[in-house]
Amino acid sequence: MNKSDLIDAIASHANLTKADAGRALDGITQSIQTALKAGDSVALVGFGTFEVKERAERAGRNPQTGEAITISAAKLPSFKAGKGLKGAVQ
Repeated sequence: MNKSDLIDAIASHANLTKADAGRALDGITQSIQTALKAGDSVALVGFGTFEVKERAERAGRNPQTGEAITISAAKLPSFKAGKGLKGAVQ
């Protein structure tokens, strides 16, 4: 399912126009991005939790040359599925 398929599904389930469903989806994704950027997590009970995890600096190797390199620390978005979502998939 891609974004336009998701917009069609939202419009169908919520009895909205496709334009309204598209704006709603854009608003949700923008709100989640803003919260994560601010360091907050977003918990949707029964669905899951979006949060930012920090990955420490670590040693690695260049696969072409075998040379040792340092991979810098990073902040990465993550999603942990909730009980309701896990149950719906199984």
